[in-house]
Amino acid sequence: MNTNWADYQWLHPKPHIIEWPIQTADIDHYNHVNNVAYVAQLEKVSWSHSNELGLDIQTYQHLDRGMAISKHTIDYHAAAVMGDSLLCATWIIECDNRLKLSRQFQYIRQSDGQTVLTARTDFVCIALSSGKPKRMPAEFSAVYGAVCVPLKDNKN
Repeated sequence: MNTNWADYQWLHPKPHIIEWPIQTADIDHYNHVNNVAYVAQLEKVSWSHSNELGLDIQTYQHLDRGMAISKHTIDYHAAAVMGDSLLCATWIIECDNRLKLSRQFQYIRQSDGQTVLTARTDFVCIALSSGKPKRMPAEFSAVYGAVCVPLKDNKN
């Protein structure tokens, strides 16, 4: 098993990565990872990245802002099964510094380097107090805008 994350074929440079060792609770009746588990992992890696950037839930609450999901696009390329360990990567790929933000994801199986999933999630900034769209605070624009990677194309 490859333990050097830089050796994998990432979609973009400098991925934010967390490891996901597949557990029994992740497996469905087809004996592979359930789609709901993948979606839950999208949220985990997103929050891990935001926290690393200094934008944690307390900051969101203090600013009365949050990034709410408006759309998920998920492409499953191969099945992951019990005993697999996935490297779950994310990047900010678009940030308009006003209302919208997009993340791209790539999950790679550590044992063979196979990409098992790519995804994109689009977000809209909202006021947490009302749930209504609201302009990004300067803190969001500064942090998320600074780490935005340019896309070569608009595909996952």
